[in-house]
Amino acid sequence: MKPILKYLACALLLLFLQNSIVSATDFQTTDIKVKLSKGRGTIYNLLNSISNQTGYMFIYDSRLFDNDKVVRIPSGEFQLDKAVQIITGDIRLETQLIGNHILISLPVITEIPPAKDTTNLTKETYTPYFTMEGTIKDRITGEAVPYATISLSGINMGTVSNLDGNFKFILPDSLSGSNIKISHLGYVTREISAELLNGRRVTLLLDQRLIPLQEVVIRVVDPVRTLREALQKRAANYSSAPVYHTSFYREGVEYKENMSHTEAVFKIYKTGYQSSISSEQVKLLKMRKFTNIDEKDTLVAKIKSSVYSSLLLDVIKNPPDFLSPETFGLYNYSHTDITVIDDRRVLVFSFTQKEHITEPLYQGEIFIDAATLAIVKAIFRINPAYVNKTSEIFVLKRGKNVEIVPKSIEYMVSFKPFNDTYYVQHIRGDLNFRVRRAKRLFSSEMHAWFEMVNCETITENVTPIPRSERLPVRDILFETSYVYDEDFWGNFNTILPENEITQIIKKYNFNNSVNPNDNKPVGQITR
Repeated sequence: MKPILKYLACALLLLFLQNSIVSATDFQTTDIKVKLSKGRGTIYNLLNSISNQTGYMFIYDSRLFDNDKVVRIPSGEFQLDKAVQIITGDIRLETQLIGNHILISLPVITEIPPAKDTTNLTKETYTPYFTMEGTIKDRITGEAVPYATISLSGINMGTVSNLDGNFKFILPDSLSGSNIKISHLGYVTREISAELLNGRRVTLLLDQRLIPLQEVVIRVVDPVRTLREALQKRAANYSSAPVYHTSFYREGVEYKENMSHTEAVFKIYKTGYQSSISSEQVKLLKMRKFTNIDEKDTLVAKIKSSVYSSLLLDVIKNPPDFLSPETFGLYNYSHTDITVIDDRRVLVFSFTQKEHITEPLYQGEIFIDAATLAIVKAIFRINPAYVNKTSEIFVLKRGKNVEIVPKSIEYMVSFKPFNDTYYVQHIRGDLNFRVRRAKRLFSSEMHAWFEMVNCETITENVTPIPRSERLPVRDILFETSYVYDEDFWGNFNTILPENEITQIIKKYNFNNSVNPNDNKPVGQITR
């Protein structure tokens, strides 16, 4: 079925469900009265004020109107559907009450063209999919929520929002009746029917989860003791058997106006927490890259071993020194906060190297589930006071007339449970450098980064990847030139490119192949 036909079919299904609800409850949006105050405001804020009055959350395709448009409204009491039309300025819009959500949409076209002919396609070659996409925002501030998890209830499939809060999630039609969970550390988890999101580009609002005073325990939590207990419970909380991860990976280097960007989908043979990192294997399923290297600039930076670093950042399998009991003495630990994720209480422990140690170590935060003692997230960075001492660690090669000094090195890793077992969900590394050429007064900034999200975990029929199909994870990821195609990934789940990257894609022509020998690489970055 073509995407537009799928959208129409979904809309008809929603109408059918809504009619069923109305007949059972005899309650419609026309029965809801709301009060509007005379004044000006953005459509986003005005709709949010209706949500605060009624307790219902709006779902709509963000292409219907501009959320940030400032409009003037009159005062008075109106039926909810009329109030929505006044605020948006579009009298065509209809509202439908579905559970605790109000769907805003255009009138549904009832005449459906013939569906796509699939008679010549077998079950193995034809699997229909549906797509949902949108933006995750904070309900109060209206700011984007990066790295929010979008997943299926009861099924280990998902993706994450990008730095701009945007996401795209593709699922088989057989899962259209499932519920979609949107979660993020410190926010109330939302659960929405996939049928409401099918074929739409929506803005989803998350509410910050405030911890009541009575939940702030008036007792001393020993950070080191808690960390030791968390490590002792690894066998109970993490998988000891091999699994497959289907993961989306991307990396990039940004320098001045230049950018290189590589994307790939991996099949990862992920061994148990007790196994060594060398036992893990990666198969490359798909890959592409674009670059807009300036021919006048002879500085070309390449990331090496970033795929290996992504595997290494599994802090449960490969505990860094701040999670290793034998090196706890290098750090000061403190219990600094309480937050939530997936409606579960999470303890936050901060750590930094002891004052008398002047070698570069880490500082950061460790997030531990209060009930299971599972480590659910870690954010850590090289101590900013000593990061400039790490050039020899992170810069493998450089030109003799170029100085490259690290400014900040930061990592993040999170884990998500499935059937009471935690698996790696999201990994990211950000490396920022100061680059200065000889005899130049001013320096420039360089940003290198890599990111991997686990989109699906398979626990059955897991065998090692044949040696001939394994990707050398310590090498520079294979570079190739191509035409950037937004449909390249097909039905793989990916992280959407941020707005800045999207603008570069539109600005530059990537049809022309690039000879990697045209520019002399003088910087090569690892980890």
